[in-house]
Amino acid sequence: MDRKLDPSRDDLPLMANTSHIRVKHYALDLDVDFESQIMEGTIVLFFESENRFRKRSISTEETCQSESSEARTVRMPEACHVPGTSTRTFSSKTGHSDFVICGKGEKDTAGKDGNHDNWEQASGISSSKYCCDTGNHGSEDFVLVLDCCDLSVLKVEEVDVAAVPGIEKFTRSPKLTVISELRNQIVRELVTLPADRWREQLDYFACCSQAPGCGELLFDTDTWSLQIRKRGAQTATDFPHAVRIRYRTNPQGRSITWTSDQSSRPCVYTMGSPLNNRALFPCQEPPVAMSTWQATVRAAASFVVLMSGERSAKPTQLQEGRSSWHYYVTMPMPASTFTIAVGAWTEVKPETCSSNDLAAEGGSFSPSDADFGCVEVCCHMDYPCRFQNASAAVQEIIPHRVFAPVCLQGACQETLLPLVPPCLAAAHSVLGTHPFSRLDILIVPANFPSLGMASPHIIFLSQSTLTGRSHLCGTRLCHEIAHAWFGLAIGARDWTEEWLSEGFATHLEDVFWAKAQQLAPHEAREQQELRACLRWRRLQDEVRSSPEEMQVLRPNKEKTGYVSDSGSSVIKHGLNPEKVFMQVHYLKGYFLLRFLARRLGDDTYFSFLRKFVHTFHGQLILSQDFLQMLLENIPEEKGLELSVESIFQDWLESSGIPQPLQTERQAGAECGLARQVGVEVEKWNRGSRRPRKRRRRGTEELFEKLLPDQLVLLLEHLLEQKTLNPRTLQRLERTYHLPQQDAEERSQ
Repeated sequence: MDRKLDPSRDDLPLMANTSHIRVKHYALDLDVDFESQIMEGTIVLFFESENRFRKRSISTEETCQSESSEARTVRMPEACHVPGTSTRTFSSKTGHSDFVICGKGEKDTAGKDGNHDNWEQASGISSSKYCCDTGNHGSEDFVLVLDCCDLSVLKVEEVDVAAVPGIEKFTRSPKLTVISELRNQIVRELVTLPADRWREQLDYFACCSQAPGCGELLFDTDTWSLQIRKRGAQTATDFPHAVRIRYRTNPQGRSITWTSDQSSRPCVYTMGSPLNNRALFPCQEPPVAMSTWQATVRAAASFVVLMSGERSAKPTQLQEGRSSWHYYVTMPMPASTFTIAVGAWTEVKPETCSSNDLAAEGGSFSPSDADFGCVEVCCHMDYPCRFQNASAAVQEIIPHRVFAPVCLQGACQETLLPLVPPCLAAAHSVLGTHPFSRLDILIVPANFPSLGMASPHIIFLSQSTLTGRSHLCGTRLCHEIAHAWFGLAIGARDWTEEWLSEGFATHLEDVFWAKAQQLAPHEAREQQELRACLRWRRLQDEVRSSPEEMQVLRPNKEKTGYVSDSGSSVIKHGLNPEKVFMQVHYLKGYFLLRFLARRLGDDTYFSFLRKFVHTFHGQLILSQDFLQMLLENIPEEKGLELSVESIFQDWLESSGIPQPLQTERQAGAECGLARQVGVEVEKWNRGSRRPRKRRRRGTEELFEKLLPDQLVLLLEHLLEQKTLNPRTLQRLERTYHLPQQDAEERSQ
């Protein structure tokens, strides 16, 4: 490719100083205004300082010796480079008199970029300095750095949690006379409540988020971050542990998309942007900052609010034609996984409700009614885990709902709705306990940039999956369901290792789909071999047309997972626009896992995979965590010549086609379904070469019926021909009814 990579433009900075202080819970309170295309309201962040979360992390490591210590102790001593930020430098001589606070009656001094600074530009704050040095500055104040862009921050204040009735139960030292220390102690106790008190914890988070403010905080913004400080708070321990931020989004903000659905009704949704959620709310983007959240969202009563949440929320009717929706999660996850969609969606229900449907709808398990008989000991931080819920462990089909614009209701009833139960059951049969208690599926607007996206408790699917037969819809649904385990319940500690999410989901989609179709073993093998053939062709195309540097699955190599002393880091190629269209992490990751499964045998491999899920759910991993555990848990004879180092070298740290894969494809014979396609290709070639005047009705070629993936392969072969006359193209369309096929066939 001609385009040169530019780190200052292509790399994504994660600015939050998560090594010093971490958000443990977000409480959002937002109003959605479609006329102005703005969300406005507040977010309250509840923190835990470094000395607290490090103690708990060490305790967890001692309990779970099987976890990779390397994945938990990574640090990079050198300063990190952050592109696209302010070049201002901090002067330690600047006194408090150089900072101003905008009082309630003062003028909003929002700048041209929509950001409101109450920290004077003369202070000379260096964003790159914050990236690497925001801890204890001696006589300087501690600076909280949050990932933030495309937002107008209006006000930042400390929350007086001590004013909440009944909150005194969380004060260990009632004799504390410094009120700020008392407030922080209350939050410290609240964020560390045991899992069996999750309901009480959520209620107090809600009450605290509504408590009055007790002093505005100094803040400043730059391209990628929001920086907050309190005079006299010199350490993260002294810094307020409950902070409220009032802000509004930008209509062009890159985390959310304002558009119209297929019925021409306005809607808005988070689109899985490379920026993740930092243009939706100020947050800590680094995945290590795993948190819970609750959100109250208000919109016009004609709209439905869908969100990542454990309960199927029902609206509360407000005055003036508006409704309020409330969601929450109790499983800590990175803030990047939060998803919201607001629109005039219609819930799609079966035309006839069977007893199985009723059983699925009534089978929801929330932490409140869970039977937490200890199925096994978990190694993650404390939360109400479904893997410890004996009832959830045997729940094959979790409760689910389907939403779509009204014009697509019929297509969803016909194509999507019947596929959800068998695909969920298939996933459970392979991996066991569903990590999440329920699932919403939304058919998103036509401008959605991919076929699907998975978030906690909610999946977005493109309308393209509804066309043609059920094949594309089923495979894509299985792919997104697989992300519940790989990508959400188990996340990548370093975002450059996308293969840990996409490679697993791509490999598992074939396995889930075969089981959902109830294929015989030989049929499943044939279909999976055919899909491997298609992916092999796509990987070759990808390698030929993409920069070598972007073909590497572990680009940071030995520094994978490393961060600066403050916790900030840079994601290589995170903003590169070409990356959105690349599939190399899907394809090379898929072929690595396929290689390992074939080497070990399916029974051994999937037995291990289930064990891996039970060990690492609720945690973040690096590639070596998976590979080390795999090699430790397989028979010695099957692991010959395999090592973490050799897999790194052959598969993860090299560009191009991995040598073991090249060898396998050269030696392997075509599967029966691919050979059948070859026969059909030759028929079409003969027909295309034959002069029209010789053609007689009795000599017309008879073409075999093809599976969807066979049809894709056939069209790929035919489009590689130097010439394909118009008559052949017309006959192809008539023979295979191409306008009615899946989007994948129609795109050829």
